[in-house]
Amino acid sequence: MKVTVVGAGAVGASCAEYIAIKDFASEVVILDIKEGYAEGKAMDLMQTASLMGFDTKISGSTNDYAKTADSHIAVITSGIPRKPGMTREELIGINAGIVKTVSSNLLKHSPNVIIIVVSNPMDTMTYLVHKTTGIPKNRIIGMGGALDSARFKYRLAEAMEAPISDIDGMVIGGHSDTGMVPLTSHATRNSIRVSEFLSADRLQQVADDTKVGGATLTKLLGTSAWYAPGAAVSSMVQAIACDQKKMFPCSTMLDGEYGLNDICIGVPVILGKDGIEKIIDIPLSDAEKAKMKESAAGVTKTNGLLEL
Repeated sequence: MKVTVVGAGAVGASCAEYIAIKDFASEVVILDIKEGYAEGKAMDLMQTASLMGFDTKISGSTNDYAKTADSHIAVITSGIPRKPGMTREELIGINAGIVKTVSSNLLKHSPNVIIIVVSNPMDTMTYLVHKTTGIPKNRIIGMGGALDSARFKYRLAEAMEAPISDIDGMVIGGHSDTGMVPLTSHATRNSIRVSEFLSADRLQQVADDTKVGGATLTKLLGTSAWYAPGAAVSSMVQAIACDQKKMFPCSTMLDGEYGLNDICIGVPVILGKDGIEKIIDIPLSDAEKAKMKESAAGVTKTNGLLEL
């Protein structure tokens, strides 16, 4: 099992680290355009192997896609990160060109690769990969919902003063501050609805805090977060590599599901060895349906800025 991570920045390096520590991949290749940067990150990570107890081989490459040949899974994290006050949508001009070039180069050397898109604006970058590569839609996956759901569960656990292992919850919709749809009606603590523990006002606060989770961290850190995004990606990579059939909310191309067409947006899917193996259609309340429709309109508007 060979995994390529394109982009040796904080998110890419964090992703590679978590994949290696979980020890399910035989090889991880980190690629970056900055001379020596990926090689340095890979060497630093390899020097943790004896301490952390993993045997995954990690190597780095400066823009040599031949080193990524025969990858089973590739993660695209490359592009500029957010600065304080920036929206994910503001990154589209620069990141679209990067993602298009990266996906093309990956497919030249790994024609059967499964691509996970992390670069922002993520839903639109996932849509771009669909429109420019022509590969089957099960092999193009956007990472947003897994991260947003982790932040949702963190806020729920915080509000209930409960261990996060007790909490289950999901965020669907667009991966943006306004587009996320935290499913508070489906969230539970050990199978008991969270509405049994929290007031409607407190639940709304949890949802609001979840939606600005990334922006909150960007303001505190001065750049985009990396630990939780890297962990979210590594969990998705593991689900595919190990054929776990796990459910994650992921950005995927919809063809009528949830009443939407020709759009990539976050919905629950089953991840296995073929990538997205099934889209799960879950019942939504009228309010959730309205929010999902509004979210889709925002993603479609951003897609319209692409030069396809």
